[in-house]
Amino acid sequence: MLMSASTPVTTADRVLQVLAMLAQQGRALSAVELMEHTGLARSTLYRQLARLKRWGFVLESDGYYAPGPLSLQLALGFDLASHLVRHARADLQALALQSHESVGLVVAVNDNVICLDMVESQQSLRCSFEKGRSVPLGAGASAKCLLAHLPDSIRSAALDRQYPVSSDWAAARSELQAICGAGFAVTAGEVDPGVWGVSAPLFGTTRQAVGAITLMAPILRAQGQEQALVGMAVVAAARISRRLGLH
Repeated sequence: MLMSASTPVTTADRVLQVLAMLAQQGRALSAVELMEHTGLARSTLYRQLARLKRWGFVLESDGYYAPGPLSLQLALGFDLASHLVRHARADLQALALQSHESVGLVVAVNDNVICLDMVESQQSLRCSFEKGRSVPLGAGASAKCLLAHLPDSIRSAALDRQYPVSSDWAAARSELQAICGAGFAVTAGEVDPGVWGVSAPLFGTTRQAVGAITLMAPILRAQGQEQALVGMAVVAAARISRRLGLH
C-alpha cells in the first residue's frame, strides 16, 4: 500500500521507515547513511534504532546497522506463508521454462517496486531482479504496470510526486491509461541498458491488482520474439489471477 503525502508521520512510521531502509539497501549502514536516506534527525534516528535493537529487528556492529535475527524470522515466515508467492510460484517456473527467460513476481510498496520472488533463466546471459530488492516506482515495465493498475487516487498521488511539471504528468497518466487498457506494459532499456521487459497484472478476489509478473530478457534476444513473450506473460498472469480468485 502507498502512503499519501498527507498521512501523519507517527513514531511507528519512523521505526518502520528505518527498518524498511535497512531491508532495501541489502547491506549494513552507518547512522550518517541512515539519516541521509530517511531524513530523520540524529536523536530521532537513535531512538528508533534503540527500539529495533531491543526487539531484535536490528543488529549493530562497529557503528553499522543491519537487519537482526527477528527480521530473518519474518522473512522465513513470509516465504512459507505468503499467499501471493505460494499461488504464483508454479506458474512463474512454468513461464521461465517456456520462455527460457527470467521471471519475477513484484508488488508496489511506498513508491517502490519490490521483488517477492524470482525464477532465473538458465541461459548464461540472463536478466535478473534479486528477490527482496526494490527499485523506484517510476520507469520500467514492472513499475508502469503496477502504477497503471493502482486505485486512481493513489496513482495520481504517486504521479504528483514524480512529475511536478503538468505536461509530464499528463503524458505519464496517458501512458498508464494505455497500459491499463492493453493489460500489460512493455519497455526496453528504461531501467537497465539492454534489458527488455513485459509486465502483466495479477488480480485477487476483489478484482483489484495485487501485484504483477515481469518477464525480462536481453533486448537482442527478445527482438522478433516480443509478441510471443507478451502472450506467454499475459496467459501466465491470467492463470495466477484465476487461482488467486478462488482463495
